[in-house]
Amino acid sequence: MAKMTIAPATPADYRRLAEKRLPRFLFDYIDGGSGTEQTLAANCRDFDHILLRQRVMRNVDNVDTTADLLGRSASMPLMLAPVGMAGMFARRGEALGASAARKAGIPFTLSTLGICPLTELNGPGREPVWFQLYMLRDRSAVESLLASARESGCDTLLFTVDLAVPGMRHRDTRSGMVGAKPLPMALAKAWQLATRPRWAVDVGLRGKPHTIGNLSHLVPDPTDLNAYKQWIESQFDPTVTWDDIVWLRSLWPGKLVIKGVLEPEDAEAAVAAGADGVIVSNHGGRQLDSVASSISKLPEVLRAVQGRAQVFLDGGVRSGQDVVKAVALGADGVLMGRPWVWALAGAGEAGLSDLLETLRREMQVAMALMGVSRLDELHPDLLEARPA
Repeated sequence: MAKMTIAPATPADYRRLAEKRLPRFLFDYIDGGSGTEQTLAANCRDFDHILLRQRVMRNVDNVDTTADLLGRSASMPLMLAPVGMAGMFARRGEALGASAARKAGIPFTLSTLGICPLTELNGPGREPVWFQLYMLRDRSAVESLLASARESGCDTLLFTVDLAVPGMRHRDTRSGMVGAKPLPMALAKAWQLATRPRWAVDVGLRGKPHTIGNLSHLVPDPTDLNAYKQWIESQFDPTVTWDDIVWLRSLWPGKLVIKGVLEPEDAEAAVAAGADGVIVSNHGGRQLDSVASSISKLPEVLRAVQGRAQVFLDGGVRSGQDVVKAVALGADGVLMGRPWVWALAGAGEAGLSDLLETLRREMQVAMALMGVSRLDELHPDLLEARPA
């Protein structure tokens, strides 16, 4: 007998709603990983292998989840990760995500490949969003994007370093998003759109313009997503080294965070290049399949950094308990990607706000039942490995 869900509560609930409401090629784009998706699965599975220790009879009145994230006070150690084309999953999705994040008191990060431009998200009286950037072959384009970010009020830059080449994302091929011949691809997408009329009207029509907002001045035809795709793929730069990060550091006066580090040697190099923070990440399992999960690599990176920069984790976070586990291991905070997009796609900004409040409450409950009332009281001794 099928279970009846009255209201969504967890990321898994919102994922199911998103699957029902999105065209298949868009759902698979956000839901999928690279290769056979081993790393995608490991990101979540390895969190499940870590157990919390329950401690009782302690004063846990007024549990405080507030955190310092690169000098900014946040209601919890959680940030909304950059997600490309989020404005295709909900009408003006990046703007909605930024609004929900501000209401929840946490940072939002806009992707270079976001539909909404920085000027749509930032403005007078608004907490500025963070901006995520890739290194492009055209360094003048990088300088232009940095200048735009500064002019819009951004003070924190997340620089992604694990995209020298795009990962092999087979779900996108199967769904017709990429790789197929033009006519079969067009027919497949047309059919998928026809079966999702609510999305077609709300996002497809009312959500225009569907441009990659921050790149509109760089691409010849900003209304042609295929032109964007060709330009972006031509700009991925496999020659990038840490010297380029030193150059970037010389141009960017704000906080600089390096995203996509798994190995301690790379973490040390990021700090040496001037990074204020490092994000332990395998790109949500979307780049190199068969690499380790982010949570399993966190301790090594923490030992390498030795407090010289803040260390964050990205990948596999699906609950407030997962946030607590990462912080107990030593992370300063975590980033969450897919769940916030599932919530927006499935239930709009209100759904995302509800999800963020659920995560905060899950953190509070977990901390109270572990016998702690502040984040700095969390430590590895409050964790244990799941029995084999």
